[in-house]
Amino acid sequence: MTFYYVYILQSLNFDFIYIGFTKNLKRRFEEHNSKLNVSTKHYAPFEIIHYEAYRNQKDAKRREEYLKTSRGKTTLKTMLKEFFNAKNISKQLLGRKL
Repeated sequence: MTFYYVYILQSLNFDFIYIGFTKNLKRRFEEHNSKLNVSTKHYAPFEIIHYEAYRNQKDAKRREEYLKTSRGKTTLKTMLKEFFNAKNISKQLLGRKL
């Protein structure tokens, strides 16, 4: 059974959140933490703060693209409200590109 994952990473050292999509979540997470991804290598290491699994690749890709929009970021803030509050994630971070 194949799953496609939408995942959200938070940098452990910087105010940086990354939203991505993959077929192999474990491998992709290791790539991010090994600094193999150009767009995230300066922000490693990361922790996974949320992920969703989909059976259909198009559904997963659509969700990733949505979460990267302004409306999607609002949804993300609502979904993970307690996590962000507990971590004292700045409003500035949540208001800008995730």
